[in-house]
Amino acid sequence: MKVLIITYYWPPAGGPGVQRWLKFVKYFKDFGIDPVVYVPENPTYPIEDATLASDIPEDVVILKHRIFEPYKFAQLFSKKESKTISKGIIAKQEKQSLIQKLMLYIRGNFFIPDARKYWVKPSITYLKKYLSSNEIDVVITTGPPHSVHLIGLGLKQQLNITWIGDFRDPWTTIGYHDKLKLTQKSMLKHKRLEKEVLQSADQIVVTSFQTKKEFNDITETPISVITNGYDEEQVVDESLDTDFTISHIGSLLSGRNPKLFWKALYDLTLENEEFAKCFKLQLIGAVSDDVLETIKEVGLSDFVQLYGYVSHEEAIKLQRKSQILLLIEIDVPETRCIIPGKLFEYMTSKRPLLAIGPKGADIAKLIEETDAGYFYEYHEYDAIKTQLVSFFEQYQNGQLISKVRGIEKYSRRELTKNMAELIKALR
Repeated sequence: MKVLIITYYWPPAGGPGVQRWLKFVKYFKDFGIDPVVYVPENPTYPIEDATLASDIPEDVVILKHRIFEPYKFAQLFSKKESKTISKGIIAKQEKQSLIQKLMLYIRGNFFIPDARKYWVKPSITYLKKYLSSNEIDVVITTGPPHSVHLIGLGLKQQLNITWIGDFRDPWTTIGYHDKLKLTQKSMLKHKRLEKEVLQSADQIVVTSFQTKKEFNDITETPISVITNGYDEEQVVDESLDTDFTISHIGSLLSGRNPKLFWKALYDLTLENEEFAKCFKLQLIGAVSDDVLETIKEVGLSDFVQLYGYVSHEEAIKLQRKSQILLLIEIDVPETRCIIPGKLFEYMTSKRPLLAIGPKGADIAKLIEETDAGYFYEYHEYDAIKTQLVSFFEQYQNGQLISKVRGIEKYSRRELTKNMAELIKALR
């Protein structure tokens, strides 16, 4: 079968958004799927990672069409604010500058569903011509940005294509929506577009069980859960750090700021001299000023190593070298559905995992199912501190190991097999 995949994120884009469909494309032909990929010709990516291009099959057809990017003009007013907003790093209300408040209001109410909305109509026109002269069995759109789904909606309305909408994150309940200063009219428009996409697609795919539950209340369209995963070929052997390193890989947004966890770490540096000598907190990726400020207030700054953004290849190496891997999700009900791709890569690193997030989070179920580590809620200071002491004692005794099990079903190849079966079922 031949499928057309419409995606905004594609190499040289970096970060987690690009990897899901890059890996599906990498393995599709092994399962009888011939992919054609449609991407913007001149995108503005907040981060780039040239190493990911090595995963693109040499024979895959890549279609490109120009996109108008408002973020380029926003940079004329404030390059820093524009970049941080495009990365999803938004300061708390009371700490936002006047420029950031204005940019958030404009982004939220003038660019619905998002700033890539101007790619929709030109893409529909371009792809209508392509589809009229090329045989495509299924069209797949993946978001965010959720404006990509409007391309699928337009093609469905005009050509009656067979269409799969893939949601890497939810739409109206996505974590940053409440920070966009949406008017009631704008929120209603988001909800209308969301419902229209969900009801018009032939199949919906989501990455978490909570998102499926949420969407089931909106549409009767079939919904399948195909999570993110890990790539077997990227698992490499690395020597463990000699220090007691706790590493977080990925963006630490303002909301990902577990103050009691930072306090537990600092208290241990005061109470245990050996812990203070060995402990290092490695933050790899973009970190918001709010998080850094909290870490400084608590007293942890001297124990922190900031790496900034690194390539995906380097991130894998750092994961496997670390003693403990840290996963933090924002403490609100809306993020219970988030299952980040790095969770599965953490699992394959064979290092113990410590996760902090909201009550009822899907990540808690997966961590328990695979015995990959431990999950705590934000308020559980005593339990978190006790776990850190246990980890450190195991580290001192040379017994700090991962007991992860049953993760094979989350390999990218196995997940691609599942996606291929779903596609073929629509024939």
